Amino acid sequence: MYDLLVVGAGPYGLSIAAHAASAGLSLRVFGRPMASWRDHMPAGMFLKSEPWASNLSDPAGRWRLDVYCAENGLTARHAHPIPVEAFAGYGLWFAKHAVPDVDERTIVRLAAAPGGFVAVTEDGQEVHARTVALAVGVMPFIEVPQALRGLHPSLVTHSSHHSDLGQFRGKHVTVIGGGQAALETAALLAEQGTRVRVLARADRLVWNDVPPPWERPWWQSVRSPHSGLGPGWKNWFYSERPGLFRRLPETTRSRIAATALGPAGAWWLRDRVECAVEVAPGHAVTAATAVPGGVRLDVLSRDGSVRSMETEHVIAATGFKARCDRLGLLAPELRRSLVTMPDGSPDVGRCFESSHPGLFLAGLITASGFGPAMRFVHGAPFTASALVQGVRRRLRSTPARGTVPLPASAGRAETPTPVTR
Repeated sequence: MYDLLVVGAGPYGLSIAAHAASAGLSLRVFGRPMASWRDHMPAGMFLKSEPWASNLSDPAGRWRLDVYCAENGLTARHAHPIPVEAFAGYGLWFAKHAVPDVDERTIVRLAAAPGGFVAVTEDGQEVHARTVALAVGVMPFIEVPQALRGLHPSLVTHSSHHSDLGQFRGKHVTVIGGGQAALETAALLAEQGTRVRVLARADRLVWNDVPPPWERPWWQSVRSPHSGLGPGWKNWFYSERPGLFRRLPETTRSRIAATALGPAGAWWLRDRVECAVEVAPGHAVTAATAVPGGVRLDVLSRDGSVRSMETEHVIAATGFKARCDRLGLLAPELRRSLVTMPDGSPDVGRCFESSHPGLFLAGLITASGFGPAMRFVHGAPFTASALVQGVRRRLRSTPARGTVPLPASAGRAETPTPVTR
Protein backbone atom coordinates (compact mmCIF):
# COMPACT_ATOMS: atom_id res chain seq x y z
CA MET A 1 0.00 0.00 0.00
CA TYR A 2 1.39 3.38 -1.03
CA ASP A 3 1.50 6.39 1.26
CA LEU A 4 0.05 8.64 -1.43
CA LEU A 5 -1.67 8.24 -4.75
CA VAL A 6 -1.66 11.36 -6.94
CA VAL A 7 -4.46 11.35 -9.53
CA GLY A 8 -3.68 13.86 -12.25
CA ALA A 9 -0.41 14.98 -13.81
CA GLY A 10 -0.97 18.64 -14.63
CA PRO A 11 0.78 21.51 -12.84
CA TYR A 12 -0.88 20.73 -9.50
CA GLY A 13 -0.45 16.96 -9.62
CA LEU A 14 3.18 17.17 -10.71
CA SER A 15 3.98 19.78 -8.05
CA ILE A 16 2.35 17.67 -5.33
CA ALA A 17 4.27 14.61 -6.51
CA ALA A 18 7.57 16.52 -6.46
CA HIS A 19 7.00 17.64 -2.87
CA ALA A 20 5.85 14.16 -1.80
CA ALA A 21 8.87 12.49 -3.37
CA SER A 22 11.20 14.96 -1.68
CA ALA A 23 9.51 14.18 1.65
CA GLY A 24 10.29 10.49 1.18
CA LEU A 25 6.72 9.28 0.78
CA SER A 26 6.03 6.16 -1.25
CA LEU A 27 3.75 7.27 -4.04
CA ARG A 28 2.26 6.56 -7.43
CA VAL A 29 1.29 9.24 -9.95
CA PHE A 30 -1.36 8.56 -12.61
CA GLY A 31 -2.38 10.66 -15.60
CA ARG A 32 -1.12 11.94 -18.92
CA PRO A 33 1.40 14.69 -18.04
CA MET A 34 0.15 18.16 -18.96
CA ALA A 35 -2.82 16.64 -20.78
CA SER A 36 -4.96 19.79 -20.80
CA TRP A 37 -2.14 21.84 -22.27
CA ARG A 38 -1.13 19.20 -24.83
CA ASP A 39 -4.54 17.89 -25.87
CA HIS A 40 -7.12 20.61 -25.22
CA MET A 41 -5.58 23.88 -26.39
CA PRO A 42 -4.98 24.83 -30.02
CA ALA A 43 -1.52 25.60 -31.31
CA GLY A 44 -0.89 29.31 -31.28
CA MET A 45 -2.33 29.99 -27.85
CA PHE A 46 -0.32 31.73 -25.13
CA LEU A 47 -0.38 31.69 -21.35
CA LYS A 48 -2.21 34.65 -19.93
CA SER A 49 -0.14 34.49 -16.74
CA GLU A 50 3.29 36.08 -16.52
CA PRO A 51 6.18 33.63 -16.98
CA TRP A 52 7.47 34.29 -13.45
CA ALA A 53 4.00 33.38 -12.11
CA SER A 54 3.78 30.10 -14.05
CA ASN A 55 6.24 27.87 -12.22
CA LEU A 56 5.52 24.35 -11.16
CA SER A 57 6.88 23.66 -7.68
CA ASP A 58 9.61 21.48 -6.26
CA PRO A 59 10.86 22.11 -2.71
CA ALA A 60 14.29 23.32 -3.81
CA GLY A 61 12.92 25.56 -6.56
CA ARG A 62 15.35 24.10 -9.10
CA TRP A 63 12.97 23.32 -11.94
CA ARG A 64 11.51 26.71 -12.77
CA LEU A 65 10.10 27.88 -16.09
CA ASP A 66 12.91 30.39 -16.62
CA VAL A 67 15.50 27.60 -16.21
CA TYR A 68 13.71 25.51 -18.82
CA CYS A 69 13.46 28.44 -21.19
CA ALA A 70 17.16 29.28 -20.79
CA GLU A 71 18.09 25.68 -21.60
CA ASN A 72 15.92 25.69 -24.72
CA GLY A 73 16.66 29.12 -26.14
CA LEU A 74 13.26 30.55 -25.21
CA THR A 75 12.35 33.90 -23.67
CA ALA A 76 10.88 34.06 -20.17
CA ARG A 77 10.56 37.73 -19.34
CA HIS A 78 8.00 39.91 -17.66
CA ALA A 79 5.29 41.05 -20.11
CA HIS A 80 6.34 38.46 -22.74
CA PRO A 81 3.65 35.73 -22.95
CA ILE A 82 4.76 32.10 -23.16
CA PRO A 83 3.35 29.85 -25.93
CA VAL A 84 1.19 27.00 -24.68
CA GLU A 85 3.41 24.50 -26.51
CA ALA A 86 6.45 25.78 -24.60
CA PHE A 87 4.62 25.54 -21.30
CA ALA A 88 3.55 21.97 -22.03
CA GLY A 89 7.18 21.15 -22.83
CA TYR A 90 8.21 22.73 -19.55
CA GLY A 91 5.77 20.51 -17.65
CA LEU A 92 7.20 17.37 -19.28
CA TRP A 93 10.74 18.55 -18.45
CA PHE A 94 9.68 19.20 -14.85
CA ALA A 95 8.16 15.72 -14.59
CA LYS A 96 11.35 14.14 -15.91
CA HIS A 97 13.55 15.86 -13.33
CA ALA A 98 11.35 16.27 -10.25
CA VAL A 99 8.76 13.48 -10.25
CA PRO A 100 9.00 9.69 -10.03
CA ASP A 101 7.78 7.80 -13.07
CA VAL A 102 4.29 8.89 -14.09
CA ASP A 103 1.87 6.13 -15.08
CA GLU A 104 -0.11 7.57 -18.00
CA ARG A 105 -3.12 5.34 -17.45
CA THR A 106 -6.36 6.97 -16.34
CA ILE A 107 -7.89 6.25 -12.95
CA VAL A 108 -11.55 5.48 -13.65
CA ARG A 109 -12.76 4.75 -10.12
CA LEU A 110 -11.69 5.70 -6.62
CA ALA A 111 -13.33 4.24 -3.53
CA ALA A 112 -12.72 4.10 0.20
CA ALA A 113 -11.18 0.85 1.42
CA PRO A 114 -9.87 -0.53 4.72
CA GLY A 115 -6.82 1.51 5.68
CA GLY A 116 -7.28 4.07 2.90
CA PHE A 117 -8.41 3.89 -0.71
CA VAL A 118 -8.51 1.64 -3.73
CA ALA A 119 -8.15 3.07 -7.24
CA VAL A 120 -8.95 1.22 -10.45
CA THR A 121 -7.08 1.99 -13.67
CA GLU A 122 -8.64 2.01 -17.13
CA ASP A 123 -7.40 -1.54 -17.72
CA GLY A 124 -8.71 -2.88 -14.43
CA GLN A 125 -5.67 -2.86 -12.16
CA GLU A 126 -6.28 -2.00 -8.51
CA VAL A 127 -3.91 0.31 -6.65
CA HIS A 128 -4.11 0.76 -2.88
CA ALA A 129 -3.00 3.86 -1.02
CA ARG A 130 -3.42 5.31 2.45
CA THR A 131 -4.05 8.83 1.14
CA VAL A 132 -5.06 10.32 -2.21
CA ALA A 133 -4.42 13.72 -3.79
CA LEU A 134 -7.04 14.39 -6.44
CA ALA A 135 -5.62 16.91 -8.93
CA VAL A 136 -7.86 16.33 -11.94
CA GLY A 137 -7.61 19.82 -13.42
CA VAL A 138 -10.55 21.40 -15.22
CA MET A 139 -11.76 18.87 -17.77
CA PRO A 140 -14.31 17.11 -15.51
CA PHE A 141 -15.95 20.49 -14.91
CA ILE A 142 -16.72 21.70 -18.45
CA GLU A 143 -19.69 24.08 -18.47
CA VAL A 144 -21.91 24.41 -21.53
CA PRO A 145 -24.99 26.70 -21.38
CA GLN A 146 -28.29 24.88 -20.98
CA ALA A 147 -29.56 26.22 -24.31
CA LEU A 148 -26.76 24.46 -26.18
CA ARG A 149 -26.87 21.10 -24.44
CA GLY A 150 -28.15 18.14 -26.37
CA LEU A 151 -26.98 19.27 -29.79
CA HIS A 152 -24.61 16.98 -31.67
CA PRO A 153 -20.85 17.61 -31.22
CA SER A 154 -20.65 18.32 -34.94
CA LEU A 155 -22.67 21.46 -34.19
CA VAL A 156 -21.66 22.49 -30.65
CA THR A 157 -18.40 21.97 -28.79
CA HIS A 158 -16.64 23.44 -25.78
CA SER A 159 -13.48 25.47 -26.38
CA SER A 160 -11.48 22.84 -24.46
CA HIS A 161 -12.44 20.17 -27.00
CA HIS A 162 -10.06 21.56 -29.61
CA SER A 163 -6.35 21.05 -30.00
CA ASP A 164 -6.64 21.91 -33.71
CA LEU A 165 -9.00 24.50 -35.18
CA GLY A 166 -8.14 23.61 -38.77
CA GLN A 167 -11.47 21.85 -39.34
CA PHE A 168 -13.18 25.27 -39.28
CA ARG A 169 -11.24 26.89 -42.12
CA GLY A 170 -13.62 28.55 -44.55
CA LYS A 171 -16.64 28.06 -42.28
CA HIS A 172 -18.72 30.37 -40.11
CA VAL A 173 -18.29 29.83 -36.36
CA THR A 174 -19.96 31.57 -33.43
CA VAL A 175 -17.98 31.67 -30.20
CA ILE A 176 -19.95 32.11 -26.96
CA GLY A 177 -18.17 33.95 -24.15
CA GLY A 178 -16.24 37.09 -23.33
CA GLY A 179 -13.16 35.77 -21.56
CA GLN A 180 -9.65 34.89 -22.66
CA ALA A 181 -10.58 31.46 -24.05
CA ALA A 182 -13.37 32.91 -26.19
CA LEU A 183 -11.38 35.85 -27.50
CA GLU A 184 -8.18 33.95 -28.22
CA THR A 185 -10.11 31.15 -29.91
CA ALA A 186 -11.89 33.74 -32.05
CA ALA A 187 -8.61 35.42 -32.98
CA LEU A 188 -7.03 32.12 -34.03
CA LEU A 189 -10.10 31.23 -36.09
CA ALA A 190 -10.09 34.58 -37.88
CA GLU A 191 -6.37 34.33 -38.61
CA GLN A 192 -6.83 31.01 -40.39
CA GLY A 193 -9.65 32.28 -42.59
CA THR A 194 -12.71 31.34 -40.56
CA ARG A 195 -15.60 33.80 -40.46
CA VAL A 196 -16.16 34.23 -36.75
CA ARG A 197 -18.60 36.01 -34.48
CA VAL A 198 -18.34 36.41 -30.69
CA LEU A 199 -21.47 36.62 -28.53
CA ALA A 200 -20.94 37.82 -24.96
CA ARG A 201 -23.40 38.46 -22.14
CA ALA A 202 -21.57 41.53 -20.83
CA ASP A 203 -22.38 44.95 -22.26
CA ARG A 204 -18.78 45.36 -23.37
CA LEU A 205 -15.58 43.35 -23.55
CA VAL A 206 -13.04 43.83 -20.79
CA TRP A 207 -9.33 43.98 -21.57
CA ASN A 208 -6.51 43.67 -19.08
CA ASP A 209 -4.10 46.58 -18.94
CA VAL A 210 -0.51 46.28 -20.06
CA PRO A 211 1.36 45.26 -16.89
CA PRO A 212 3.61 47.91 -15.34
CA PRO A 213 7.37 47.45 -15.81
CA TRP A 214 9.07 45.06 -13.41
CA GLU A 215 11.57 47.74 -12.40
CA ARG A 216 9.80 50.94 -11.35
CA PRO A 217 9.88 53.58 -8.60
CA TRP A 218 9.25 52.22 -5.12
CA TRP A 219 6.18 54.36 -4.60
CA GLN A 220 4.52 52.83 -7.65
CA SER A 221 5.24 49.34 -6.30
CA VAL A 222 3.74 50.29 -2.95
CA ARG A 223 0.63 51.69 -4.58
CA SER A 224 0.10 48.68 -6.86
CA PRO A 225 2.40 45.69 -6.19
CA HIS A 226 3.02 42.98 -8.73
CA SER A 227 1.39 39.64 -8.04
CA GLY A 228 0.89 36.33 -9.74
CA LEU A 229 -2.66 37.38 -10.66
CA GLY A 230 -1.86 40.90 -11.82
CA PRO A 231 -0.99 44.22 -10.19
CA GLY A 232 -2.82 45.63 -7.18
CA TRP A 233 -3.25 44.83 -3.51
CA LYS A 234 -6.40 42.73 -3.96
CA ASN A 235 -4.73 40.54 -6.53
CA TRP A 236 -1.63 40.35 -4.33
CA PHE A 237 -3.74 39.09 -1.43
CA TYR A 238 -5.54 36.54 -3.57
CA SER A 239 -2.35 35.19 -5.14
CA GLU A 240 0.21 35.42 -2.35
CA ARG A 241 -1.88 34.70 0.76
CA PRO A 242 -4.34 31.89 -0.01
CA GLY A 243 -3.97 30.58 3.54
CA LEU A 244 -5.27 33.87 4.90
CA PHE A 245 -7.98 33.99 2.24
CA ARG A 246 -9.35 30.73 3.64
CA ARG A 247 -9.90 32.46 7.01
CA LEU A 248 -12.38 34.90 5.51
CA PRO A 249 -16.09 34.26 6.22
CA GLU A 250 -17.53 31.62 3.92
CA THR A 251 -19.96 34.03 2.27
CA THR A 252 -17.13 36.44 1.50
CA ARG A 253 -14.95 33.68 0.07
CA SER A 254 -17.75 32.39 -2.12
CA ARG A 255 -18.54 35.85 -3.45
CA ILE A 256 -14.91 36.61 -4.27
CA ALA A 257 -14.35 33.19 -5.86
CA ALA A 258 -17.37 33.76 -8.10
CA THR A 259 -16.67 37.35 -9.12
CA ALA A 260 -12.97 38.20 -8.82
CA LEU A 261 -10.91 38.23 -12.01
CA GLY A 262 -13.97 37.90 -14.21
CA PRO A 263 -13.97 37.40 -18.00
CA ALA A 264 -11.31 39.55 -19.66
CA GLY A 265 -8.91 39.39 -22.57
CA ALA A 266 -5.16 39.75 -22.33
CA TRP A 267 -3.73 43.10 -23.36
CA TRP A 268 -1.63 41.50 -26.12
CA LEU A 269 -4.74 39.98 -27.73
CA ARG A 270 -6.84 43.10 -28.17
CA ASP A 271 -5.59 44.23 -31.59
CA ARG A 272 -5.99 40.71 -32.98
CA VAL A 273 -9.67 40.65 -32.02
CA GLU A 274 -10.86 44.18 -32.66
CA CYS A 275 -9.53 44.34 -36.20
CA ALA A 276 -10.69 40.90 -37.32
CA VAL A 277 -13.64 39.57 -35.32
CA GLU A 278 -17.32 40.50 -35.28
CA VAL A 279 -18.20 41.05 -31.61
CA ALA A 280 -21.75 41.28 -30.27
CA PRO A 281 -21.71 42.14 -26.55
CA GLY A 282 -24.89 42.26 -24.49
CA HIS A 283 -26.35 39.11 -26.01
CA ALA A 284 -27.38 35.82 -24.40
CA VAL A 285 -28.34 32.63 -26.22
CA THR A 286 -31.79 31.45 -25.12
CA ALA A 287 -32.29 28.54 -27.51
CA ALA A 288 -30.41 26.60 -30.19
CA THR A 289 -31.83 24.40 -32.91
CA ALA A 290 -30.19 22.22 -35.52
CA VAL A 291 -31.02 23.41 -39.04
CA PRO A 292 -29.73 22.38 -42.46
CA GLY A 293 -26.13 23.51 -42.66
CA GLY A 294 -25.65 24.29 -38.98
CA VAL A 295 -27.35 25.85 -35.96
CA ARG A 296 -29.98 28.53 -35.46
CA LEU A 297 -29.45 30.57 -32.31
CA ASP A 298 -32.19 32.58 -30.60
CA VAL A 299 -30.46 35.51 -28.93
CA LEU A 300 -31.78 37.89 -26.28
CA SER A 301 -30.26 41.36 -26.27
CA ARG A 302 -30.03 43.75 -23.34
CA ASP A 303 -32.93 45.84 -24.63
CA GLY A 304 -35.20 42.78 -24.43
CA SER A 305 -35.42 42.12 -28.16
CA VAL A 306 -34.99 38.60 -29.50
CA ARG A 307 -33.53 37.73 -32.87
CA SER A 308 -32.30 34.63 -34.62
CA MET A 309 -28.98 34.05 -36.30
CA GLU A 310 -27.48 31.06 -38.05
CA THR A 311 -23.98 29.65 -37.97
CA GLU A 312 -22.27 26.45 -39.04
CA HIS A 313 -20.79 25.66 -35.64
CA VAL A 314 -20.90 26.97 -32.07
CA ILE A 315 -17.92 26.92 -29.72
CA ALA A 316 -18.90 27.48 -26.10
CA ALA A 317 -15.96 29.15 -24.36
CA THR A 318 -18.03 29.29 -21.20
CA GLY A 319 -15.58 28.02 -18.63
CA PHE A 320 -15.87 25.41 -15.93
CA LYS A 321 -17.92 24.81 -12.79
CA ALA A 322 -16.08 22.77 -10.19
CA ARG A 323 -18.72 20.75 -8.36
CA CYS A 324 -18.43 17.53 -6.40
CA ASP A 325 -21.21 15.92 -8.40
CA ARG A 326 -19.01 16.14 -11.50
CA LEU A 327 -16.26 14.02 -9.97
CA GLY A 328 -17.46 10.93 -11.79
CA LEU A 329 -14.41 8.83 -10.89
CA LEU A 330 -15.37 8.87 -7.20
CA ALA A 331 -17.46 5.93 -6.06
CA PRO A 332 -20.97 7.20 -5.24
CA GLU A 333 -20.65 6.52 -1.52
CA LEU A 334 -17.34 8.40 -1.37
CA ARG A 335 -18.72 11.32 -3.34
CA ARG A 336 -21.79 11.52 -1.10
CA SER A 337 -19.58 11.62 2.00
CA LEU A 338 -18.02 14.94 0.97
CA VAL A 339 -19.27 18.06 2.71
CA THR A 340 -19.94 20.70 0.07
CA MET A 341 -20.08 24.49 -0.01
CA PRO A 342 -23.09 26.44 -1.36
CA ASP A 343 -21.65 26.43 -4.89
CA GLY A 344 -21.35 22.64 -4.88
CA SER A 345 -17.57 22.56 -4.48
CA PRO A 346 -16.06 20.54 -1.61
CA ASP A 347 -15.27 22.01 1.77
CA VAL A 348 -11.55 21.49 2.39
CA GLY A 349 -9.39 22.06 5.44
CA ARG A 350 -6.30 24.21 5.72
CA CYS A 351 -4.14 21.49 4.18
CA PHE A 352 -6.62 20.74 1.38
CA GLU A 353 -8.03 17.64 3.07
CA SER A 354 -11.68 17.00 2.31
CA SER A 355 -14.26 15.94 4.87
CA HIS A 356 -13.36 12.33 4.07
CA PRO A 357 -10.10 11.65 5.99
CA GLY A 358 -7.15 11.05 3.71
CA LEU A 359 -8.76 12.42 0.54
CA PHE A 360 -7.01 15.64 -0.49
CA LEU A 361 -8.10 17.91 -3.32
CA ALA A 362 -6.18 20.40 -5.45
CA GLY A 363 -6.69 22.94 -8.19
CA LEU A 364 -9.82 24.63 -9.48
CA ILE A 365 -12.12 22.65 -7.21
CA THR A 366 -10.58 24.36 -4.16
CA ALA A 367 -11.02 27.95 -5.40
CA SER A 368 -14.02 28.62 -3.15
CA GLY A 369 -11.87 27.73 -0.16
CA PHE A 370 -8.50 29.20 -1.05
CA GLY A 371 -9.34 31.87 -3.59
CA PRO A 372 -8.83 32.78 -7.24
CA ALA A 373 -5.17 31.68 -7.25
CA MET A 374 -6.41 28.07 -7.42
CA ARG A 375 -7.74 28.79 -10.92
CA PHE A 376 -4.20 29.41 -12.15
CA VAL A 377 -0.82 27.66 -12.19
CA HIS A 378 0.35 30.19 -9.63
CA GLY A 379 -1.65 28.39 -6.94
CA ALA A 380 0.27 25.12 -7.38
CA PRO A 381 3.32 25.93 -5.18
CA PHE A 382 1.24 26.87 -2.12
CA THR A 383 -1.06 23.89 -2.67
CA ALA A 384 1.75 21.36 -3.06
CA SER A 385 3.55 22.51 0.09
CA ALA A 386 0.44 22.67 2.28
CA LEU A 387 -1.12 19.48 0.93
CA VAL A 388 1.95 17.31 1.43
CA GLN A 389 2.28 18.64 4.98
CA GLY A 390 -1.32 17.57 5.51
CA VAL A 391 -0.63 14.13 4.06
CA ARG A 392 2.29 13.68 6.44
CA ARG A 393 0.15 14.65 9.40
CA ARG A 394 -2.56 12.25 8.30
CA LEU A 395 -0.04 9.42 7.94
CA ARG A 396 1.38 10.15 11.40
CA SER A 397 -2.05 10.14 12.99
CA THR A 398 -3.20 6.91 11.35
CA PRO A 399 -0.13 4.68 10.80
CA ALA A 400 -0.68 1.62 8.67
CA ARG A 401 -0.82 -1.71 10.44
CA GLY A 402 2.68 -3.01 11.03
CA THR A 403 4.44 0.28 10.28
CA VAL A 404 6.28 2.75 12.49
CA PRO A 405 4.60 6.19 12.72
CA LEU A 406 6.48 9.00 10.99
CA PRO A 407 8.48 11.09 13.46
CA ALA A 408 6.86 14.41 14.24
CA SER A 409 9.97 16.25 13.10
CA ALA A 410 10.09 14.64 9.66
CA GLY A 411 9.52 17.18 6.92
CA ARG A 412 8.32 19.74 9.46
CA ALA A 413 7.10 22.97 7.95
CA GLU A 414 3.84 23.58 9.75
CA THR A 415 3.02 26.86 8.02
CA PRO A 416 3.33 26.97 4.21
CA THR A 417 5.82 29.57 3.11
CA PRO A 418 4.21 32.15 0.79
CA VAL A 419 5.61 31.89 -2.71
CA THR A 420 7.27 35.02 -4.04
CA ARG A 421 9.40 35.70 -7.06
